[in-house]
Amino acid sequence: MVNVKLKPIALAVAGVLAATSAYAADAIKADKVDVVSTTPMPGIGLSINKVPANIQLVNGDEFKKQQSVTIADYMNNNLQGVSVVDTQNNPFQPDVTFRGFTASPLLGTPQGMSVYVDGVRVNESFGDAVNWDLIPMNAIANMSLIPGTNPLFGLNTLGGAISVQTKSGRTHQGGAAELSAGSWGRKTGSAEIGGVSKDGSVDYFFSANAFSEDGWRQASPTDVRQFFGKVGWQNETTKIDLSYTNANNDMIGNGLVQRELMQTLGRSTIHTKPDQTRNTLSFLNLSASHWFNDDVMFSGNAYYRNSKRKTLNGDVNDGYTGDDTNLAAYQSDCLANTGGDADEWCSGAINRSSTKQQSYGLNGQLTFNQALAGKSNQFVIGASYDISKIKFNQSEQLGSINASRGIDPLYDAEITTNLHGKTKTWSLFGTNTLSLNDYWHVTGSARYNHVKVDNVDQINAPGQSYTLLPSDPNYLASDETLTGNHTFSRINPALGLNFTPTKDLTVYGSYNEGNRAPTSMELGCANQYAPCKLPNAMAGDPPLKQVVARTFEGGLRGNLTEDIRWSAAVYRTENSNDIQFITTPSTINNMGYFDNVGKTRRVGIDTSLAGKLGQFGWNVGYSYVDATYQNDLSLANEVNSTAYTDGGGNDVINVRKGDRLANIPAHQLKVRLTYAVTPDWTVGSNITAFSDRYMRGNENNSHVANTPGFYEGNGKVAGYAIVNLDTRYNIGNGWSVFGKAINVFDTEYNNGGLMGETMFTSNGSFDANGNPSGFFSPGAPRAGWVGVRYEFLAPKAQ
Repeated sequence: MVNVKLKPIALAVAGVLAATSAYAADAIKADKVDVVSTTPMPGIGLSINKVPANIQLVNGDEFKKQQSVTIADYMNNNLQGVSVVDTQNNPFQPDVTFRGFTASPLLGTPQGMSVYVDGVRVNESFGDAVNWDLIPMNAIANMSLIPGTNPLFGLNTLGGAISVQTKSGRTHQGGAAELSAGSWGRKTGSAEIGGVSKDGSVDYFFSANAFSEDGWRQASPTDVRQFFGKVGWQNETTKIDLSYTNANNDMIGNGLVQRELMQTLGRSTIHTKPDQTRNTLSFLNLSASHWFNDDVMFSGNAYYRNSKRKTLNGDVNDGYTGDDTNLAAYQSDCLANTGGDADEWCSGAINRSSTKQQSYGLNGQLTFNQALAGKSNQFVIGASYDISKIKFNQSEQLGSINASRGIDPLYDAEITTNLHGKTKTWSLFGTNTLSLNDYWHVTGSARYNHVKVDNVDQINAPGQSYTLLPSDPNYLASDETLTGNHTFSRINPALGLNFTPTKDLTVYGSYNEGNRAPTSMELGCANQYAPCKLPNAMAGDPPLKQVVARTFEGGLRGNLTEDIRWSAAVYRTENSNDIQFITTPSTINNMGYFDNVGKTRRVGIDTSLAGKLGQFGWNVGYSYVDATYQNDLSLANEVNSTAYTDGGGNDVINVRKGDRLANIPAHQLKVRLTYAVTPDWTVGSNITAFSDRYMRGNENNSHVANTPGFYEGNGKVAGYAIVNLDTRYNIGNGWSVFGKAINVFDTEYNNGGLMGETMFTSNGSFDANGNPSGFFSPGAPRAGWVGVRYEFLAPKAQ
């Protein structure tokens, strides 16, 4: 056996865990050496003073203290540069934006962030979507938000990466059970237990969560069920963990709502219903690490991930051409047209989709913590191989809109899309950090990504052309085939420099490159002549180019005193061949296609000041981002006051270089305050403020309000500020009670918007003529919850 002491293992693990509380307002120590993992896989780790990035670190206990529903909820309230858009208006389905890049559960949202759990990338293979409801909160030991285009975190890391490490029985011993209830009929329950065998070789951790609520908006119930388990074994040199995650969730979030409906019927009203998503997950992950000697460590994993997603959406039928305005008349019209004209005479449609995704792969790396030419040096080299298989189908069932804006189905469902896809990705990566002396540290990294995407249309065989219109006599139905083979590859480099003149100051600068290959979803919806209704139907498409991002970042961080930390970062990321979803005119339900729109740029700053003074703790963060188009382009649009008819007869707007991207606030301020009233009683508050943002449909930033024939609003989502409160009291003997209130001043606000066309009047009546309107994602009103927690079998303090 290799003679390796436990000391280096213990130091590495303890350092990584200690780093997770680096910026917690209530636990800051300047003399601690924070260690972070520089790759998705846990390794020996690197002192944060040598990392050329503004990494934000969160201890899992912070989620419990603030009673966060998801990691997205926590990030929106606490972390620099993060904002959300509640497009679905479900607490488990927000769109998260960081530095102008998005991680979203919605198909049709171009993704710009990667998310890892225990070294496994959990962006779904179909569309790179991120399902926040599939990450159990009480299983999280710590989380890192890594900024910028870090190539070590692989594909889709254009604006940043989220890395989650789960609990084990070795790090989280003891048990806990928790119940809470309150507003909107919300009821939650959770339990966890962890421990180590008597001989210290085996550890275990198990947790379960149950969440149920009626929702604050009409017809919006949610039920979430999650389970996580991990069993581990280790000796002096080797550690092996096998974890399993299971989820079975049923979520309804009825999305954006028309401005006039909110004004007349209240903010809890909905546009159409239902908008249901059912997610299930089975996720196995086998991870292992082995120390060959005191300086060389291997870590790797093998995983299998099986997720299923079913959606049911009640929508206005885009093909409707009738002019009746009462329920009985257009229902009669729909039933009378049993031939091929039914699509034109039925006002509503139920769209169903089913996505089955299987992913499996291997990841491994070697870390060498050995001197180079007598200087401190760490070298990591690794590889990964991932395969994803998808089966996607979608059907449409025509019907009639009823008085409650639901859909009464009147015909049988017809399958409109049936796609099988397979994606193979393999990567090689390496990174080296050399300390030239005690003050200067140089890091060089690179990753090669190779992606092959194969789509096979189960309905239409390959055709002859991608450019013929359906009205063209040479047009064939097979021109809309989804079948295609696409390959993308690229080497992405990175270079960083850190200067640490004292233990209380770090200055750094870096340059990084990364790429995002188009997904099966985007490659299956890139034809402007055959637009898609997302997240549903797709049509045959020309190939898209991969997105390449280049990021410059510089910053400083340090300690003013033993208990006060600060940081400041400035960055500039430019995307080439950026992909966006282009909405087509004359559509009610967001039909469109994906296209490369040229260059976009995000320039911004992130600052923070965190500390503790006696019983009082604080964490203040301010961020600014200027997210803009960097070339001129034309976008289809009928509701913007600057829209005009181009030479091809299309209604468009002109976007100019420098116009801001939609739904991204330029300014944000976040304040977290805590106060220990007694050793057993703490209170806390989160204050968040966001500036206004442009709505989708106003990408040229030029829409003028109250222009006849166009949307009456100003084309912006107003800025807002909200206050949340939380408290916890330890009764004793393991018992504690807690409470939380959100939006305590009951501020009415929206956090996202879209300019489009509606077929409803202000009182909810159907209007076949259609009118320009604004659609908003309304923020939740004031609400509160209380709960009780019991902790047991905790190890005694040494």
